Amino acid sequence: MVSEETRTTTSTPMSTSIRSSAGPESEAGGAATRAWLTRLVVVGIVLAALNLRPAIASFGALLEEVRDGIGMSGTLAGVLTSLPSFCFALFGVMAPRLARRFGVGAVVCGGMAAIAAGLAIRPYTGTTAGFLAASALALMGIAVSNVLMPVVVKRWFPDRVGSMTGLYSMALSLGTGAAAAVTVPMTEVLGGSWQAGLTVWAVLAAVAVVPWIPLVRERGPGGDQREALHARGTSATGRRAGTLRITRSRTAWALAVFFGLQATAAYITMGWLAQIFRDAGVPAGTAGLLLAVTMAMGVPLAFVIPRVATRLPHQGPIVVFLGVCGLLGYAGLYFAPAGGAWAWAVLLGTANCAFPLALTMVGMRARTGAGVAQLSAFAQSTGYLISIPGPLLVGVLYQHSGGWGLPLALMAGLMLPQMVVGVLAGRDRTVEDEAEAAR
Repeated sequence: MVSEETRTTTSTPMSTSIRSSAGPESEAGGAATRAWLTRLVVVGIVLAALNLRPAIASFGALLEEVRDGIGMSGTLAGVLTSLPSFCFALFGVMAPRLARRFGVGAVVCGGMAAIAAGLAIRPYTGTTAGFLAASALALMGIAVSNVLMPVVVKRWFPDRVGSMTGLYSMALSLGTGAAAAVTVPMTEVLGGSWQAGLTVWAVLAAVAVVPWIPLVRERGPGGDQREALHARGTSATGRRAGTLRITRSRTAWALAVFFGLQATAAYITMGWLAQIFRDAGVPAGTAGLLLAVTMAMGVPLAFVIPRVATRLPHQGPIVVFLGVCGLLGYAGLYFAPAGGAWAWAVLLGTANCAFPLALTMVGMRARTGAGVAQLSAFAQSTGYLISIPGPLLVGVLYQHSGGWGLPLALMAGLMLPQMVVGVLAGRDRTVEDEAEAAR
């Protein structure tokens, strides 16, 4: 496969005729408008990515306070840490259909609005059921945006998938790390109210709505017509990418399972890591900072890993490296959770960079924007469905065993199949070719 960093889009006869029939002034005006919209898309991508994890990470940092505030058991806390995966699986599969009907920009804009509303409402519901419902609203917005971000990158930056995925992943990690680091101290500044500490993140989500408003009717450079032409030009059978039978692709299934297992590890980490450190005697503020370090590791690595991945014919070595870091981090949490806390935070933060790697492989394993949309929806929805039991099971094991030995054993055990399916997903092939070969 040609690297995504060097791949270019060839002009079609239709696009050539359109350019030749347009006057110089209209061409210049169109180019200026397109350049402005492209810059706006970059801003929109960054702001959207910043908002895709604070709803989860801020809750993890204040888990104990939220449990005390609304009378939540350890099992129900496990349900809350599993809720992101459930919502991402349930609502993520709807994203391609919504995007076809309303446009990608409109759906992402609505997603940001849903995040802002959910985060503003949930701290003040007063009950576990209300907290769950408002969290689900925010997570619905995150789910559709999760699926559509690779589509936005593929349509607007087809020759820069690695670098733009890296920028998006870096911003996502920055938002996650910031939420983990400042939620506790910000709560103290706001008078010790955990409700205020959680609500403040709704402001960031409201800001992210703004750049997507002008993009509500934009469907990317060249519109749907170019997408259809490109799909016909690159398909072996001339079928549109929209008719792709994604479930016939072994790579799609491998990528979905890889996505699910890395999501399991990520949401267990975001939901429980601070509590693991606190139970080991680490002060609450320091535990939150350690979680922030874990999340912040993704800021530089999430920009580097996708760029490296697009230059390799096989992404398996990166998968194995990240998996080994995870195994070492879990072992450290078991043997010396407080003594080596900073080292374990760094190792687990490195392991969590399987997420930007998975997003990059989504962009590399399909040839067209429509193919990426289907693969992204399938891999993320199926993957998050797979990840639902993990955080819940950790909560149950923790409550009934009275310690972290069994939960950590579970987390380490899941890392092994993650490495296996990640190597399979990293092979140099596309889902379109596999689906066609399986006919």
